[in-house]
Amino acid sequence: MEIVVIGGIAAGPSFATRLRRLNEKHHITIYERSKEISIATCAMPYVIGGLVEDRQSIVERTPEQLKAKNNIDVKVRHEVEKIDTEEKTVTVTNLETGETLTQPYDRLILATGARPALPNIPGAEEADIALSLRNTMHLDEILDYLAKENPQSAVIIGAGLQGIEVGENLIHRGIDLTIVDSADTVAAPYDEEVAELMAQTMQDEGAHMKLGTSVVEIRDHGHELELDNGEILHTDMLLFMTGVTPNNEVLKAAGVETTADGHVPVDDQLRTNIPDIFAIGDIIQTKSIITGKPINSVLSSAANRQGHLLADIIEGEDLHYPGFIWASVAKVFDYTASFVGYTEMMLQQEGITDYDTVFITPFDHAYFYPGAARLNFKLLFDPKTGKIYGGQAYGKEGVDKRIAELSVAISGNLTVWDLPQLELPYSPPYSATRDILNVAGYVAINHIQNRVENVPVAELSADDRKNGYFLDIREAGRPQQGTITPSANIPFSELRDRIGEIPTDRPVYITFRKGITPYNAARILAGNGIEAKLIKE
Repeated sequence: MEIVVIGGIAAGPSFATRLRRLNEKHHITIYERSKEISIATCAMPYVIGGLVEDRQSIVERTPEQLKAKNNIDVKVRHEVEKIDTEEKTVTVTNLETGETLTQPYDRLILATGARPALPNIPGAEEADIALSLRNTMHLDEILDYLAKENPQSAVIIGAGLQGIEVGENLIHRGIDLTIVDSADTVAAPYDEEVAELMAQTMQDEGAHMKLGTSVVEIRDHGHELELDNGEILHTDMLLFMTGVTPNNEVLKAAGVETTADGHVPVDDQLRTNIPDIFAIGDIIQTKSIITGKPINSVLSSAANRQGHLLADIIEGEDLHYPGFIWASVAKVFDYTASFVGYTEMMLQQEGITDYDTVFITPFDHAYFYPGAARLNFKLLFDPKTGKIYGGQAYGKEGVDKRIAELSVAISGNLTVWDLPQLELPYSPPYSATRDILNVAGYVAINHIQNRVENVPVAELSADDRKNGYFLDIREAGRPQQGTITPSANIPFSELRDRIGEIPTDRPVYITFRKGITPYNAARILAGNGIEAKLIKE
């Protein structure tokens, strides 16, 4: 068969090399409009920062290697301009020479990915110095600018994960960094509890974080930015990290169905609406393993697995793509942020409101072993069934491990009732006798069994606030958390000895605090005949 692949970054080469291992007879051609293929794109920020010293090391395979080892024809700097679904041909332009060619296909694989989305800001198109990052051509532009211009300051518009990662690496180079975003938090879709920790880390490392602030105009070719609060920023370097948009123009013109946001919906065998045309990677919309709802596929790890699977399907295997979970991890200086599945932001966007959360802050390994530090862990679940919707974590060690384990639990349809029974490796340098996932399961089950009532702060009435007794159980020297002004502060360690100070003729609330200590305090009070409710924020 004549197999044509459009796109050579992640999904395309994964598909092509797997297909070649399965079948020596197919003629396989990959067209890629940039100058390199098989790029470890997630490593590009670390090339900018110098942590990855060899820029060429992130090119995993070259066209010459694919031809020599796999007998796959790779045409870089070639762009598919037209797909004729009746004749089953593609029209391709050589971007270096301008020549065009027409090639037939028996199976067409769309792995076109996405490109940077430029912000809709007056002056953005005239910002000659503005840079983005999606492929190695962009990377080389950034490296060339750094070498030639030696910028001392930089502004990144966009505080998503890419903005955070690139920002960290500019700081590593000694550049004075400012990050601007109209959102109040960083790194969407992380929830506020985790996102604020990431923002604080960036700020502690020297970044100027201007959140909840928009750029209203870009002037002087990108060197001057006006914010909506009237502030003027001057910068030597400007980067747009404002998301991506699918590369779908040619596909849409050929009649390939796309969604409102430009992705290509596929079935569980990665087929599009047109016979013999398949799609993989960042261009596709698939279904969520967790909810069954449509979800866009992102990340090269998913793209690579989709490519491998599609090759087997093309060869006649009765295999099916189960869907996308979304597991992500990011380095933030000495910390790690990771999430899997749905965050609260994502659940609310899907109209799912019947969920519950727990947020705990246990040590990342046995507290008595040197280096123990708090790991922030959030679990989201269905309060009726215990179905796990997702989880987030932030800390210095063991973060990715816990989220990876939770991803496996989700894949295996485990619920919060199963988490306490997970048998996970234990040794003091790596974990506690009850691992973080075990503890999260215990706390979630307590929520389901309603051993202690949780009251969202927004549901407190004026009478509740006036008549309630709000107990703050933080220890001496620890900062207050939450938005409620406490009636009294009785440290948890002193609670049993000071039970008599707590009124019995008023509703008692324990003010918001991360972790399981508020729950433990409520159980102490319950054991002494005082029913206390936990404020949830």
